[in-house]
Amino acid sequence: MARIRENLMKPAALVAMLFSAPSLASAQQPAQFSTEKASVRVETLASGLDNPWSVEVMPDGAFIITELGGSLLIIRDGKASSPIGGVPKSARQGQGGLLDVALDPGFETNRTLFLSMAVADGSRYGTAIMRGMLSKDGKNLTGVKELFRMNKFTGKGQHFGSRIAIASDGSLFFGIGDRGERDRAQDMRDHAGSILHINPDGSIPADNPYKDGKTGLPEVWSKGHRNPQGIVIDPQNGQLLTVEHGARGGDEVNAPQPGLNYGWPVITYGKDYSGAEIGVGQAAEGYEQPLYYWDPSIAPGAIDVYHGAMFPQWEGDILVSALKYQLLARLERDESGKIVSEERLFEGEFGRIRDVKVAPDGAVLLVTDGDDGRLLRISAADKKS
Repeated sequence: MARIRENLMKPAALVAMLFSAPSLASAQQPAQFSTEKASVRVETLASGLDNPWSVEVMPDGAFIITELGGSLLIIRDGKASSPIGGVPKSARQGQGGLLDVALDPGFETNRTLFLSMAVADGSRYGTAIMRGMLSKDGKNLTGVKELFRMNKFTGKGQHFGSRIAIASDGSLFFGIGDRGERDRAQDMRDHAGSILHINPDGSIPADNPYKDGKTGLPEVWSKGHRNPQGIVIDPQNGQLLTVEHGARGGDEVNAPQPGLNYGWPVITYGKDYSGAEIGVGQAAEGYEQPLYYWDPSIAPGAIDVYHGAMFPQWEGDILVSALKYQLLARLERDESGKIVSEERLFEGEFGRIRDVKVAPDGAVLLVTDGDDGRLLRISAADKKS
């Protein structure tokens, strides 16, 4: 499959402002790139962010961003807020910290949002989901409640997951990785290595496959996931999609169905970092195949589905951010939904790309990783908005 490497212009150094606040302006015109189906421009909306992990667009057009160290920030009208008060304490351990933020569908009126994070219990760590209400002035989180806490904590600092996708009924889907202990992904009494599903109050949805708790934990939707760091629900058809880290190879896009098993570590397209084989091979009875996989790994960060007016030529495509090759992958689908091609955008241009989000206006937002993380906006090159 063909790929165009975009290399027309590098972003310039960015202007620092507002003392300790992230800088929010670029010193030059946005960079422009040619892709297979569109000419795009990329502008920097914010820089100097401290290991940003997730971004959401607020109803007034502002951006709310998590930083791995525990801060929740709002970027509005070219200015970054001070960290929002009242955010629950997260555990900055290995890959863990403050992870995803997701806005309730009724956020404009109820001010409710959800957070995923690594939390500590002494020297042991695990993934939790929190709910809170953002004050009208955007300065504090109130009414905070822990909705979910995984059942087995360990001292390991990897594979916490965990992004949140909100279904049309308001229920929450989220993923937790195997926590660096691969066999946990096949243990039906362990939240690790799972896609999980809860109601917005933390209760168990009626359509969960193990809701009675007899053969699996009631929150579990599907098992056999190594480290699902991206999750989204396609608003056009309600399909749940995840993107997951493999080992040495074997990153996957899956469409998790209730009660099914996606194989890790019994089947995988990857190998151990030592080069040793894992499991029984690439396929076995009783285990689902991915919709798409990468070998070598791209180290996916997040996933979204493109629907918007900005890039009609991308309509219905899957967008995956990547850390290892510092790129945005565009996965084109045919009318049946099958992934038929991949285009790699911005490879090596902006650093490790942690999050991708389609904005309400059809622009695409990217969050880059690291202690000088940036919020980028991709728009059509022939449009000024």
